[in-house]
Amino acid sequence: MSKYQDITKLLDGFVEDGLPGCALSFAKDGEVLYEHYAGCDNLETGHKLDENTLFRMMSMTKVVVVTAGMMLYERGKFLLNDPLYKYFPEYENTQVVEYDSNGNYTLRPAKSPILVKDAFRMSCGMPYEYGESVTAKEMFRIKRELEQKYGTYDIETEVAAMGQVPIAFDPGTHWLYGYGHDIVSGLVARLSGMPTSEFIKKEILDPLGMRDTFYRFHDGNEKKLIPVYHPLGDGKWEAQKGLLDKYHAEDAKLDNGGAGLYSTIRDYTKFAQMLANGGAASGEQIIGRKTIDLMRSNQLNDAQLKDFQNFYLAGYGYGLGVRTLLSPADGNFNASFGEFGWTGAYGTYTSIDPSEHFSLVYMHQTDPNNEEYYHLRVRNAVYGCIK
Repeated sequence: MSKYQDITKLLDGFVEDGLPGCALSFAKDGEVLYEHYAGCDNLETGHKLDENTLFRMMSMTKVVVVTAGMMLYERGKFLLNDPLYKYFPEYENTQVVEYDSNGNYTLRPAKSPILVKDAFRMSCGMPYEYGESVTAKEMFRIKRELEQKYGTYDIETEVAAMGQVPIAFDPGTHWLYGYGHDIVSGLVARLSGMPTSEFIKKEILDPLGMRDTFYRFHDGNEKKLIPVYHPLGDGKWEAQKGLLDKYHAEDAKLDNGGAGLYSTIRDYTKFAQMLANGGAASGEQIIGRKTIDLMRSNQLNDAQLKDFQNFYLAGYGYGLGVRTLLSPADGNFNASFGEFGWTGAYGTYTSIDPSEHFSLVYMHQTDPNNEEYYHLRVRNAVYGCIK
């Protein structure tokens, strides 16, 4: 029990040192072992964080979307080495941006097509639209044109339009964080015959009893969404809206694969525990245990690992949409080989360890998120509780 008390002191200490609020849950074998809320979800009103507080998942949406994608893989809807153009013909004649020594660029045909697995493992050569690269600028232009033309539009429309974008490198040759999982969301919608949000609700959220996890607001629940806090200095914080909050509107249609879900600590813990326990929950098999093993198998070669790894991701490789622990020693992390998960831009974090049937979910909402400070301390302390 003393270790649990140490974790409570750690979380409460984060708040005492200035973090507006944070929450943590960890579970094993389907049983929640610990849940704690520290600080406020609204500094102006002083309302305390609790089990009803909604957090933006941002990139932790990715783990849900790639799980949905791999459920369709299990059903024979696609092969990972299929060319993407089999499902989105717009990608059949992909161009690559090539620079010369003076910084000038030309376009040339890609040496090989983008494969479905390139979208899952972030080797498709498409970043997000924020940046100065030729590819990012073209993606930004296309998104603005789609907004001007349609107002609101769905993920299939966007993914198809992005097929005209010249990519940053030949598919499969590098790792580049970005648009890959939005492509996966487009595949989910196209191959399931329903919007990604509907497929996820039907096949994942409802079976797991995740009643507070959605893309869109409903029944006035937007009041439960925590602000994003930005530090002003001297211990002061400014409340802001999230970067993608407009996609939570009831009339929005875009089911992004890389971000877009909101959830609670308790809901996401149900999802993480399902993956930790071989894809099963409450007697129902959501996804196959061996499919989860494939998801968490490293997909990157040595060159791609150099693109991927940094201090925060030391010791990790990258699977089909998730980081995966290759070396606990290099990661300075007391978890197991094959532990996996991901992070959200505003401070959310999940770690899933199938060998222990163990998972943790941590959340706060700040920009910047200071993930290296908070997440690495939390994970080490939590894994110290495993008996």
